[in-house]
Amino acid sequence: MDELINKRINEVIKGDQDAFEEIVTLFQHRLYHVCYRMLSNRQEAEDIAQEAFVRAYINIHTFDQKRKFSTWIFRIATNLCIDRIRKKKPDYYLDANVPGTEGLTMYSQIAANEPLPEEQVAQMETQERIQYEIGQLSDKYRSVIILRYLEELPLQEISEILELPLGTVKTRVHRGRAALRKQMGNM
Repeated sequence: MDELINKRINEVIKGDQDAFEEIVTLFQHRLYHVCYRMLSNRQEAEDIAQEAFVRAYINIHTFDQKRKFSTWIFRIATNLCIDRIRKKKPDYYLDANVPGTEGLTMYSQIAANEPLPEEQVAQMETQERIQYEIGQLSDKYRSVIILRYLEELPLQEISEILELPLGTVKTRVHRGRAALRKQMGNM
């Protein structure tokens, strides 16, 4: 796959814009999921993922083809997410939690055509709780936990994405897991 991506990158550098569309198609879902897990907001995740692709396209000539493209694009997206988190002001979206409720969003205020089965609700609540607790971790732990356990990336690739030594990544994964375990308590 890396050979195909490098071939498409060379075509983009030569001016073929359609080649970049193939690259976007290959990575759009994974990149969106990384952004969503970091930001916990669909619209922001879509915006940041799109911005990451725009920046990658603009700076494609700086990409070192000896490295993995996925590492480069994930690093761009991760940095944009961290920037967004730091600058974030309170926004209100339909998928935002309703104040004073536990796990309810504004979508829950809209009439549904059919009720969800009990198992799906329980699973959704568990996933929301885990996502919430991950969101409460500090930036340095949140990013490694998301990349390691939700995106299932190898430690070496996480090290390259975050531009950190491998030992630091291992330590942050261990400490992030411990912090998450402590936050989750009796769940």
